Amino acid sequence: MPKTFDDMMFETLKPQIETILSHNKNSVDERLLNICKLLETNVSHYNWVGFYFRNGKKEELILGPYVGAPTEHTVIPFGKGICGQVAVSNKNFVVPDVSAQDNYIACSITVKAEIVIPIFVNGENIGQIDIDSNTPDPFTEADERFLEFVCAKVSEIL
Repeated sequence: MPKTFDDMMFETLKPQIETILSHNKNSVDERLLNICKLLETNVSHYNWVGFYFRNGKKEELILGPYVGAPTEHTVIPFGKGICGQVAVSNKNFVVPDVSAQDNYIACSITVKAEIVIPIFVNGENIGQIDIDSNTPDPFTEADERFLEFVCAKVSEIL
């Protein structure tokens, strides 16, 4: 199967992700923010990129580093919205059309699609990367595989 433009772009971003994460002089939050900036800048259909992390043992997520429009969704209960559902299911969640989702928390009227990929440390779901897109149905399997790579690399520094 021939490589798509996205596949090739993601391949060029992978070493940059590894370089960002290997900069031990930067705090974890600085490194995560730099990943958000890299993705938002280089992937045209990534309009909001951020991390959410489990709040200790509480069944809620706390907003971590992100780039994009400010959000009031700084705490998300497990089960609520796409992020809260991923916290419970431990599975990737790709939403091609957010308006078709009953359990969706709207961050912005411009958002058309969302993808959320969990981050596991020692088999435990400790957080996730959340990406909103202003483009309808933009996410492919290439996005999923790439973001799984990002989450696996991020888990190594947490």
